[in-house]
Amino acid sequence: MEYKDYYKILGVPRTASQAEIKKAFRKLAREHHPDHKPGDKSAERRFKDVNEAHAVLSDTKKRKQYDTLGANWETISRAGGQAGADPFGPGGPFSGYRASPGGGNVRYEFRTSGDPGAAGGFSDFFEMFFGGGSPAAGRAGAGTRPRDGGLSFEEILEQMGIDQSGGGQGQRSQARSGASPQPGQALEARAELSLEEAFHGTSRIVEVGGRRLEVTIPRGVSDGSRIRLSGKGPDGRDIFVVTHVRPHPVFSRRADRADLERELPITLQEALLGAEVPVATLRGRVLLRIPAGTQAGRVFRLKGQGMPRLGSETTGDLYVRVRVVLPSGLSPEATDAARRFLELAEQPDPRAPAGTKAN
Repeated sequence: MEYKDYYKILGVPRTASQAEIKKAFRKLAREHHPDHKPGDKSAERRFKDVNEAHAVLSDTKKRKQYDTLGANWETISRAGGQAGADPFGPGGPFSGYRASPGGGNVRYEFRTSGDPGAAGGFSDFFEMFFGGGSPAAGRAGAGTRPRDGGLSFEEILEQMGIDQSGGGQGQRSQARSGASPQPGQALEARAELSLEEAFHGTSRIVEVGGRRLEVTIPRGVSDGSRIRLSGKGPDGRDIFVVTHVRPHPVFSRRADRADLERELPITLQEALLGAEVPVATLRGRVLLRIPAGTQAGRVFRLKGQGMPRLGSETTGDLYVRVRVVLPSGLSPEATDAARRFLELAEQPDPRAPAGTKAN
């Protein structure tokens, strides 16, 4: 299995802050989004890599686990019998086991809607250690029979003798976050989904104690939403499915969680003279009227174009912040025309203190 350098994919150092990671992700996601490069398979693969890298590095726990992987990848690869081998493949010391993102004895798989950033489009590397999706699940059954739910990430490293507390290889970690829950204790599974899936609603399949349960995820869920499956676990225990909605390259959620916001680039002509500009929403494209003289940074509210409110029939709004894109590479004729226009416009000095006249 090939090691994936997520820091290199996003073009950030290993010491990058969350703000730097988010900024790099948004820039690259916009650049390689399939809508901007239709039919470009290379851009589509790059878009998936960028989403995959961000899904790990933006999550504090996953990032810590990933950094542990990077520091010990040679050890993990050698566990397969030779450098670069898959320790989870047939004949490997962990054949038949798979990483369980939630830890514990819950095993679950993802059903995706075909969205380019959905977990089902991620690499085997991601699925094995962070996803719990079909590539890893497909290995179950080969070699040693796994325990119910397989090994957690921490247990995998622990069996390799890799210290996870910073003490170096060869020291056993003391805590096992993947320990089996006590009798009567509720079980917890984690479902990762795209913003589009959170908007439309989706489903996941949870497998606990040999039972496969289809969980309906309602419209409007956000990070940390908990879906209770009462009495559906082993010995009548409850199962809580906790949702995690991946960041979107275009839309972000406001504090209300039902309200969305996005940036919209417009031309100088549209800002000066006004225009009707198409805006992509999660419901489809709508037209936004840009008044003449619109300033950069102005925010427009599109009522009812946000997320559904969880457990309600109401819907949030979409806030659109315009960004004016200035022309570049002007010809001498265009530069002269712009200069004449600005002289005629007689624009006051925007830096002059309020209530005073510019010199």
